Amino acid sequence: MSERIVVVGAALWHGGRLLAARRSAPAELAGRWELPGGKVEPGEAPEAAVVRELREELGVDAEAAERVPGEWPLRTPYVMRVWTVRLRPGSPAPRPLEDHDELRWLTPDRIWDVDWLDHDVPAVRATLTHLGLREGV
Repeated sequence: MSERIVVVGAALWHGGRLLAARRSAPAELAGRWELPGGKVEPGEAPEAAVVRELREELGVDAEAAERVPGEWPLRTPYVMRVWTVRLRPGSPAPRPLEDHDELRWLTPDRIWDVDWLDHDVPAVRATLTHLGLREGV
């Protein structure tokens, strides 16, 4: 059995809103929304990968806070794990730099206004639960 490769997702929560990023690539994912993030590099801690991915994809200076309980299968051999993330003081505002063409800050009552990637849906639900929020409120 091959070893699982961890993909980190960032639940960037700021001002009562969750950041969603719309994929621009690859073509089969383009136009759908996700928690930003990416693959953990060999020898890299997942928390460090979250920070690196947000810097590369969104140009922000962030810090990982807590891991959201759970793990969500992607295509084999990938699995997604999610961390809550906060912007560091003085960080620039997020902007789509790589693999995304639009960002949206979603309040809990607007979380499902975007077409999330299928594998992100349970991760977003778990994130809301972890943050003590109810969907659609």
